[in-house]
Amino acid sequence: MQFLKILFLALFVSGPVAAEYFEPARGTSERKAMLDAIRPHAQEQLGAPVEFIVHDLRISGQVGFASLSAQRPGGKEIDLYKTPGFQQGAFDPEFMDGTGLQALMILSGDTWVAVHWAIGATDVWFAYAPFCRRYRAVIEDYCAGVN
Repeated sequence: MQFLKILFLALFVSGPVAAEYFEPARGTSERKAMLDAIRPHAQEQLGAPVEFIVHDLRISGQVGFASLSAQRPGGKEIDLYKTPGFQQGAFDPEFMDGTGLQALMILSGDTWVAVHWAIGATDVWFAYAPFCRRYRAVIEDYCAGVN
């Protein structure tokens, strides 16, 4: 009987199993490769050079997620009004959340590719059913309630 109680608790009372991902450590080639995959997109919109503050960097198998803030080398703030993205009409700083950047990535061979990304998003754009299905292993906490 004790065995059945333990089995019941293990199967029905415990919450769902969390996705298993890891954050590549500072200085690793994998971390550098992920940031380098995002850098061209950031530099196209924000101008070069760009450094990143890493808020969250996740890998699970062939998928990855990054939540970053862009800045100039040495920690200098990026003036969004002086960026190529603003000058070309790609974005308006009045309707952005600064230089926050999120990206959904895949590993293609030995190369990380930023497949979906946004700069200055004011919502959780990646909590979207098709993205949750493909990238759930790295964004499960954002996909609660998303089919």
